[in-house]
Amino acid sequence: MKKKSNTEVKVRLNKYISQSGLCSRREADNLIKQGHVKVNGSLCNELGSKVNINDLVQINNKPIKPEKNIYILLNKPKDYITSNKDTQNRKTVFDLIKGVKERLFSAGRLDKNTTGVILLTNDGDIVKKLTHPENKIKKIYSVTLNKKISEKNINQIKNGIIIDKELIKVDKIQKLDSKFEVGIEIHKGKNGVIRKIFESINLNVKRLDRVMFGPFSKKNLGRGKWRKLNESEVRNLKLFTKK
Repeated sequence: MKKKSNTEVKVRLNKYISQSGLCSRREADNLIKQGHVKVNGSLCNELGSKVNINDLVQINNKPIKPEKNIYILLNKPKDYITSNKDTQNRKTVFDLIKGVKERLFSAGRLDKNTTGVILLTNDGDIVKKLTHPENKIKKIYSVTLNKKISEKNINQIKNGIIIDKELIKVDKIQKLDSKFEVGIEIHKGKNGVIRKIFESINLNVKRLDRVMFGPFSKKNLGRGKWRKLNESEVRNLKLFTKK
């Protein structure tokens, strides 16, 4: 049987859009339904449509092209933000990634003063799965405080803290070797939630470091350093996000 060439193999339009790094497949479906997508100059708002590699696909009249998916693990240093662009000209984590031409996005956020492991990718589906609250992706942090934390404080956090009118519970909390340090496991992704937890019991976070994100740790990855995931890690990531 004659093997099809790449130009004859068709893929679903939402997958094509997702592989451009623009968004997830579900978000691509919304773009299609809302009339933002053209194929070869014609509006295409039918879900399930297929295209091939030589078709001209446009989002809001701007052409897109699928890229090979890339996955980068980074140990974020302090004073870098995780946005792609910044109007205040602050340093971004993408300034650290040299020699990568693909447009990347961060799977979740770490604020400017928080350090630790973060995943950068152009795979819109993976970003969506790693950041959606329903998937309860595990995050483990090492927290250094301005003063000693008591057992009473530990129990307060275990029982839950009201933040912005919502009861926030961590999955685990334990003291580390220093009386000023704790380890916290949490799946809530709200901005600044860990700092707010401690502020609510009159403790200030001096240092916040994410040591684990989903299946990944920062082991053997120096601060500010990055590496591409290998094929085995990519397979495990996709299996992990299917759970």
